[in-house]
Amino acid sequence: MSWGPNRIDVFTQGSDSALWHKWWDGSRWGGWESLGGILQSAPSVVSWGPRRLDVFGVGTDSAVYHKWWDGSRWGGWESLGGIVKDAPSAVSWASNHIDLFALGTGHALFHKWWDGTAWRGWETLGGELQSNPAAVSWGPNRIDVFGVGVDHALWHKWWDGTRWSGWESLGGILESIPVVVSDKPNRIDVYAVGTDSALWHRSWDGSRWKPWESIGGTIVSEPAVASWGPGRIDTFALGTNHALWHNW
Repeated sequence: MSWGPNRIDVFTQGSDSALWHKWWDGSRWGGWESLGGILQSAPSVVSWGPRRLDVFGVGTDSAVYHKWWDGSRWGGWESLGGIVKDAPSAVSWASNHIDLFALGTGHALFHKWWDGTAWRGWETLGGELQSNPAAVSWGPNRIDVFGVGVDHALWHKWWDGTRWSGWESLGGILESIPVVVSDKPNRIDVYAVGTDSALWHRSWDGSRWKPWESIGGTIVSEPAVASWGPGRIDTFALGTNHALWHNW
């Protein structure tokens, strides 16, 4: 996660189930620090402004927990409730706004949001999903959420600023959770591993969804994706030799 130019913050769940953090300050890497907690999922991180970080994970009671950096110190862990299966997905479409998505104990997607003054929700957004969700925002008051359905296809739902759409199928036969990125307004790129263990890609170009395309590879992990500017996307995954592989 990056909250500003030449700044990177890395988070992971340690072998002690605590949240661990390491950062690049523009000239060097800091050491690993424990941020505590007892998590049973990987963390999800979002930044809605310079020097602001919000981290989410699932606790041993299956509720979502939240910890934040306010620019000078880390806040304590707080429970946001809920009963969720695995790692949530967090996204911000404007300063001091966060939308949080997680899969409930069934197959429905649940949503909770910070409106700038208080946490709202949880609310159900329905669906028949079997994977953790992936959320992205390409502009103010716009959110796109994706998940793999029980039919192994990619499913999509979006907020247009006034209402939630229905679920739409984007097809495919997927074997990993999706990852999604937007490198500019009205552009979305989604990646997931297919049944052939290759990385597959589908994109929204501003007017339509382009067909699925194979990027190849033999992937043994969930992929990760990032963009640092318009027209630039970097994808990462583990290969069969357990090395990290990169495509851009």
